[in-house]
Amino acid sequence: MRQKIDITEIESKTKIRAKYLRAMENEEFDLLPGSTFAKSFLRTYADALGLDSHRLVEEYRAQYEPRDEGDLPPLAGQAGRRPGRERARHGNRPPGRAIAILGLVVAVLVVLVVIGAFSNSGKKNPSGSTQATKPKTHPKEHRSSHGGSTTTPRRVDLVVTPSVATYMCVDRGQGTTPVYQGITDQPHTWKARHLRINLGKTSVTITANGKRVALAQGPNPAGIDFTPGKHKNIPVGKRPCAT
Repeated sequence: MRQKIDITEIESKTKIRAKYLRAMENEEFDLLPGSTFAKSFLRTYADALGLDSHRLVEEYRAQYEPRDEGDLPPLAGQAGRRPGRERARHGNRPPGRAIAILGLVVAVLVVLVVIGAFSNSGKKNPSGSTQATKPKTHPKEHRSSHGGSTTTPRRVDLVVTPSVATYMCVDRGQGTTPVYQGITDQPHTWKARHLRINLGKTSVTITANGKRVALAQGPNPAGIDFTPGKHKNIPVGKRPCAT
């Protein structure tokens, strides 16, 4: 308001939807897609207004970001344990009991070895050769060219790392609401059964399920459709957030 900038003007400049801008102005961060998006939107919005983006993000982290599980206090039962007493209690066991338990374990192992030897000898066919058992393969596994098995992933694990500030829009399929839209120079990760991405520049590194996606680096836009195990280019006009 001090800079006399209209909400539509800043929306066009930052590529962030007006409803998300109003949510940040009103500190209604629960209306944003998530903590990662909130920090990215704050950084982009602050830079566009000439504000201290680092300070805003740090204030958001301190006041609104959920705490990690490591910050939670330990359970009362675990906090009240005294290792010294535990060691003393186990150390007072009579040695005779330990020897008896060890002897019982050895006896059981000997019996198992004997049973295994008789079982292997009984599997021989009349010609004297043993029957070979075929290894079982899971129905959802496919044999690779090297004789191993590979499992088709059930979802897409997408990691996008820009080398320069780049516009990105990501959704979960044609006609779905975008899960991310904005200009960023930070790495982002998304996981879903179906993901589509619209890039303002191809100066990014993309990996899908741990495999790097071949992409010519440069200022040209691109659109890619990802499904488990494969990806394809999206024509202009059908990319996410395309108008």
